[in-house]
Amino acid sequence: SSGINAEYGDIKDEFSIADRVTYNYFIGMRHMFKNEFKGADKCLSFAFNNCLRTSTSNKRKILICLIPVKMTLGIMPKVAILKQYNLQEFEGVVEAVKCGNIKLLNDTIEKNAAFFIRAGIYLILEKLKVITLRNLFKKIYLITGTFQIDVARFQVALNWLGLEDVDSDETECILANMINDGYIKGYISEQHKKIVVSKVTAFPKLSSFL
Repeated sequence: SSGINAEYGDIKDEFSIADRVTYNYFIGMRHMFKNEFKGADKCLSFAFNNCLRTSTSNKRKILICLIPVKMTLGIMPKVAILKQYNLQEFEGVVEAVKCGNIKLLNDTIEKNAAFFIRAGIYLILEKLKVITLRNLFKKIYLITGTFQIDVARFQVALNWLGLEDVDSDETECILANMINDGYIKGYISEQHKKIVVSKVTAFPKLSSFL
């Protein structure tokens, strides 16, 4: 018991690699459900990297949780690995998050809802919505080339992507929540209906605060 730390693979020799893989998988799952994504990434990555290559079904099972965890931290899986492990359900999710296409994300999650619910990751995928919006808003920021952006620009983009019911107040609320949660550095000028973003790292790396 002295100095045994099974988590992250740092464990005494009396535990087999198979035991360590299993342990890290379940600890990783626990981290995931508690929204502790860095811990989940570390444990699930250990499990995946140390699982026997021949255990394709086990590696696939680990990946089903590891992919959304990594995406939450801003790390996107390669299409090749999705094809290799027959996880095409994630292809639309990855494309949507990368492009900031919230409608495609909603449609893809809905289309594959049964698979995601069965895998126990549906609620984790819901968290990707804010990252998708972040990526959309970052695109708008880069296109405008200014640190002061009209809230209306973001509303137009959301409406164009199929969220027709989103009005100016709701757009402002989305932006305020994203600022509050650390996805955007800046503040909202209600008087001028603009968001004023930081001149230094307006959109921090996801792994820096999640």
